[in-house]
Amino acid sequence: MQLTYASGMSSRSRRALLVAGAVTLVAAGAGCAPQSSDAGSSTSTAKAASCAPGKLATRTKGTLTVATDSPAYPPWFVDNKPANGKGYESAVAYAVADKLGYAKDQVKWTVVSFNTAIAPGPKQYDIDVNEFSISPERRKAVDFSSPYYDVRQTVVALSSSTIAKATSVAALKRAKLGAQVGTTSYQAITDSVRPSVQPQVFNNNDDAKKALQNGQIDGLVVDLPTAFEVTSEIKGSTIVGQLPKLSGKAEQFGIVLDKGSPLTACVSKAVDGLQSDGTLAALQQKWLADTAGAPELQ
Repeated sequence: MQLTYASGMSSRSRRALLVAGAVTLVAAGAGCAPQSSDAGSSTSTAKAASCAPGKLATRTKGTLTVATDSPAYPPWFVDNKPANGKGYESAVAYAVADKLGYAKDQVKWTVVSFNTAIAPGPKQYDIDVNEFSISPERRKAVDFSSPYYDVRQTVVALSSSTIAKATSVAALKRAKLGAQVGTTSYQAITDSVRPSVQPQVFNNNDDAKKALQNGQIDGLVVDLPTAFEVTSEIKGSTIVGQLPKLSGKAEQFGIVLDKGSPLTACVSKAVDGLQSDGTLAALQQKWLADTAGAPELQ
């Protein structure tokens, strides 16, 4: 497979986000868990016959077109090569494809920016896997599969920052925080922290990380697995803690499809199957186990 580029797509306007990482941490209740039943999965049920291999109405017959953004960051993808099957979301995409009857060489990857993927209008993909948090607002423009990952938003700071040892959300009120535009990371700042200083917005996480390194912001908000990746990249950075759940409910990632896509029910059925047979837990253990554990900000 070759990584192809959809015309007019910008680089990553990316995301938002927890770690359901290590299976052992699930029991510990540190905010990481395989998807729970309360998160916005598709309500339609796919009949076995309609999801049979070769019967799906994909964009290209015999091919499943999977989109994600570029750069594609660890631990969701590895080496910015979604097609290599490495990283949690790349592995999930191939597992879903397999459930739908598509072999690895029948999966075609394409680049679609985060904001473009969830905007109204026809899509240039069959499914998009890119840390999309399921929300009622986004459901107005796109379909979501059943959730494949529970996520939490996390604050990263330099160890020298005044907020590095914060233990409460209140301690972040006067901090200058930043996040990627259009993400639930940004929403977590405005809804959970409600800072007195206007949050900074960035086109992608690369720009946000540079701002943190240069001291332009006191803290960066990203999902927990990404937070661990950031601290591994930026010397002298630390995870401050996990923010409270938005609206008190679990935030969950779902696969994005075109609004009203004939594939939605089948993709949800595939994700549900991966959950029930233990595949998602195994993939989380393989790709996310090293990103487990962070203090809770009260």
